[in-house]
Amino acid sequence: MTAPLIDNLQYANFSPAIFEQMRAGGVDAVHVTIAYHESFREMVLNLEQWNRWFERYPDLIFRGLTGEDVVRAQATERTAIFFGFQTPNPIGDDIGLVEICHQLGVRFMQLSYNNQSLLATGCYEDEDPGLTRMGKQVVAEMNRVGMVIDMSHSAERSTREAIDLSARPIAITHANPHWWHAALRNKSDAVLRALTDRGGMLGFSLYPHHLAGGSACTLDDFCQMVAQAADRYGARHLGLGSDLCQDQPDSVVEWMRVGRWSKVIDYGEGSAAQAGFPPMPEWFRDNRDFGTVRAGLLDAALSVADVDGIMGGNWHRFYAESFGPA
Repeated sequence: MTAPLIDNLQYANFSPAIFEQMRAGGVDAVHVTIAYHESFREMVLNLEQWNRWFERYPDLIFRGLTGEDVVRAQATERTAIFFGFQTPNPIGDDIGLVEICHQLGVRFMQLSYNNQSLLATGCYEDEDPGLTRMGKQVVAEMNRVGMVIDMSHSAERSTREAIDLSARPIAITHANPHWWHAALRNKSDAVLRALTDRGGMLGFSLYPHHLAGGSACTLDDFCQMVAQAADRYGARHLGLGSDLCQDQPDSVVEWMRVGRWSKVIDYGEGSAAQAGFPPMPEWFRDNRDFGTVRAGLLDAALSVADVDGIMGGNWHRFYAESFGPA
């Protein structure tokens, strides 16, 4: 069996056309966001929609629960869909819902989005007091049941505390190094060293606001950054988390950034120009372009084994080690 191709974060406006593109691009597994600011019941409605898609398009997609499902996806030429939350909103103030959500198939949860949550601080807040009392208990509960802690949108201290407190490796599913592009959402060298020293995973984002040069970022620039990160942190800790928001209307950005917590538009990073989705770089428009990324990584002098890992083998190993009970 060849190394799998895994994209560990998408929030596309999913459709049969996108599922067909996943297959055309040879994508074996995708971690999809099923909750931003949704309550538990609203999140369940999103699960219902996915159940209908699984029923209607079983030749293209199926629900992924374990690392073995990646192998099954390869063997049956389908795409395994793994669920995750970008906020802890669906669990509210009920720690028991961590296990319930895991039983429903959720395998990743961010402890915060851009704002302060009941668990941790988001990267747009002015102050970061770290994990809350509940946050520390939720980390232990996520470790117990096999739900991965994701700190992609969290602030520095909160992220470091989650890395240090977790008994199992955590993930930053979709971000890039701050030393490459100084976006508020990208991660410091100190965080990335701590993450990878503890066995955690970084998924490189292809979302233009996270790229040096934005939508004009070149494939070579991106791949040279990945190669440098491999030198710093070890290639086995790296993967892709494209943050692909394909076919989403611009109004969805308002939902992502504002939810229901504000009566005014507050995108963070202080720029009205960020309203709406930016164009993707020309070398990565959708799931059919992963082959271009692979070719670019090989051109950046990464070994075939390292590229196989970054394109999906490393996430597959992480899934196998992380999705079961401790």
